[in-house]
Amino acid sequence: MYDRALQALVKQALEPEWEAKEEPNSYGFRPGRSCHDAIEAIFLTIKHKAKYVLDAEIAKCFDRIDHKALLTKVATFPSLRRQIYAWLKSGVMDLGVPKETSLGTPQGGVISPLLANIALHGLEESVKQYAETLKGGSKSVKRKALSIIRYADEFVVLHEDNSGVQQCQEIITDWLKGIGLELSQTKTRIAHTLHAMPDGTKPGFDFLGFTVRQFPEGKHQSGKNTDSQKLGVKTIIKPADKKVKLHNERIAEVIDAHKAAPQAALIKRLNPSVRGWANYYSAVCSKETLSKLDNDLYSKLRRWTHRRHPNKKGTWCANKYWHTIKNNHWTFAVKARNEDRYVTLCKHADTPIVRHVKVKGEASPYDGNLVYWSTRMGQHPEVKPEVAKLLKRQRGKCAHCGLTFKPGDLWEIDHIQPQANGGGNGYDNLQLLHKHCHDLKTCYDKSGTHVKSPAT
Repeated sequence: MYDRALQALVKQALEPEWEAKEEPNSYGFRPGRSCHDAIEAIFLTIKHKAKYVLDAEIAKCFDRIDHKALLTKVATFPSLRRQIYAWLKSGVMDLGVPKETSLGTPQGGVISPLLANIALHGLEESVKQYAETLKGGSKSVKRKALSIIRYADEFVVLHEDNSGVQQCQEIITDWLKGIGLELSQTKTRIAHTLHAMPDGTKPGFDFLGFTVRQFPEGKHQSGKNTDSQKLGVKTIIKPADKKVKLHNERIAEVIDAHKAAPQAALIKRLNPSVRGWANYYSAVCSKETLSKLDNDLYSKLRRWTHRRHPNKKGTWCANKYWHTIKNNHWTFAVKARNEDRYVTLCKHADTPIVRHVKVKGEASPYDGNLVYWSTRMGQHPEVKPEVAKLLKRQRGKCAHCGLTFKPGDLWEIDHIQPQANGGGNGYDNLQLLHKHCHDLKTCYDKSGTHVKSPAT
């Protein structure tokens, strides 16, 4: 526990420095970034043009990082360097047997993801430098045409030229040798987002549990470019089939493990899995998949009820375990004990599909842009919790004038219904205003004049 706490302190010291120089398309294990940012970056890269893709993974990344190369990259002061070196060389316990660690970072350690990102820093730039040698356009145009999007030890390289993607694979292989790593032979392949490859490789690719693929479409369903010209293709990102199958299997295991358990216990065990899985895939084209999962779950639950009551008819089982609650028909639910409410099972399809907004390229929670990060995450260590929550709820805009808050603006929390008139202190009665807008609203409240604000 002491070492874990010490690693957290070291991470707090190193992370701001490395966040200031991390590459823009690195999304794994970084504050303020997520899998959804990586997926949205892929979508923005290919939505206007079909491209070849190098779908790759680094073999045993955390286990094989060269210690000397890593410490050279960290380039910190001697005492901290010695402490990191001690952690790298501390060894591991495998089934009670101590083993030395001559390579890799300690998996499960607080600082391990940061060290892995430091070790892989520079991978994107090496590919971008190669892009500058390609034909067509200025250096900036050529750098933008070739994209590498990385999440921890998985990454994709996207370009419209197959030979360029193949050359990137060779460059990345040589670059990884410098830190003792190599690409996985079984998990690395080259594909095309729209067409099958000559060797039979299917179009599209899987990344972070999502399937990314483009389909030829007619004029009514086709995507458009920035000039509103129809492309003839449409980019679809949806949950990967393997992940859907795995989720179904885990749901079945939970139901089988609760053969004799009360209905409420089964619901409480299923809800976190259903809600968590649906939320993860709620930013892509997953409505059809979520509905199918609900149908499969319903079939499993019907078998669960018939197993419990083999001598009862299906109608009796349905009326006992499914109810109509607040106009929501056919809900798997049970009345809570000693309470006048129902414990209900969540449905996958009830999760709304909302497109994720990608984080700005080189933005970091340490860059001082309090408005942007409070609006995005609903929290920031330098902003009061209630202010950050209101910023996120109002999408970074003043509730009175409707203008976006900018760095340096003065803001104040206002009671929508003044406390003198019976207004409470709950979030439903609070809003964030520019300081001058708050002064104007206070004048209106005191004078009793109702003035419609521009924001409404």
